[in-house]
Amino acid sequence: MRSKTSDAKLTNLFLDMLAAEQGAGDNTLEAYRGDLADFQGFLAGSGKGFADVETEALRHYLADLDARGFKSATVARRLSALRHLFRFLLNERIRSDDPAAILSGPKRGRGLPKVLSISDVDRMLARARELTLAPEASAPQRLRALRLYCLLEVLYATGLRVSELVALPRSAAQRDARMIVVRGKGDKERLVPLNEASRQAMADYLAATDALKTEKKKNAANSKWLFPSFGESGHLTRQHFARDLKELAAAAGLAPRLVSPHVLRHAFASHLLHNGADLRIVQTLLGHTDISTTQIYTHVVEERLKSLVRDLHPLAEK
Repeated sequence: MRSKTSDAKLTNLFLDMLAAEQGAGDNTLEAYRGDLADFQGFLAGSGKGFADVETEALRHYLADLDARGFKSATVARRLSALRHLFRFLLNERIRSDDPAAILSGPKRGRGLPKVLSISDVDRMLARARELTLAPEASAPQRLRALRLYCLLEVLYATGLRVSELVALPRSAAQRDARMIVVRGKGDKERLVPLNEASRQAMADYLAATDALKTEKKKNAANSKWLFPSFGESGHLTRQHFARDLKELAAAAGLAPRLVSPHVLRHAFASHLLHNGADLRIVQTLLGHTDISTTQIYTHVVEERLKSLVRDLHPLAEK
């Protein structure tokens, strides 16, 4: 009988491999750890562990997930975690077979990303800009408004992942910088262009940061982060930005549930494609390793092509 401890050790070996060989980030590793811990809990008392569990037990586990009401997307993700684990155990010769190899996941359509219209984004930007100009705002309130406006301008201009955005170094806001270097998933770097609006937003925000005279704010101004915080990470958290963004959405007359940093990343990609950008260019800007990930936006390209044929083909109905 294999103990939970041994399964825990195998989990740690597997996660170490993902971090070292595939450059998996902390969020990815925690997601895998949680998925495998759930499977480990399912096996408890069965006398089986990761090294000797059989395919039939995996089928029972997937059925159990369905019975617990998990969505098909979650079941598919759990199965993906198991496939990666057992492939690793096979490659390391801890197992002589792969019990997950013949399993099929739940059938599911790939949902289209929620996207804000250009006018929706314009409304949010206009409202964020208004908040920076409020005459009754105190210096800290104005700084917070400038930070949110800067975050929004940079996010919509670049399509960064929210984890990449909040962790931008202060050097990203160098005067006249036309491009910034972004460190993304797998610790891979890519160059992302900035537009004039985002550069100006960063300049205004940094000027306000440096202007505050209290000792507490001086420390923030000397931080290596563009968006410093006094929390453990040293920079603004994803959750904090998401909350501020939802408050802004409500103030702009939009439904907060429809707005998130990731939705704005989708808006960046969709609006580029709608206006004629090449899918491969958008893939590079988003930092997608595989073009298949970017292909969730092909519906935008298809609509643009239909419009071109309808409007420009010589035999099209006028």
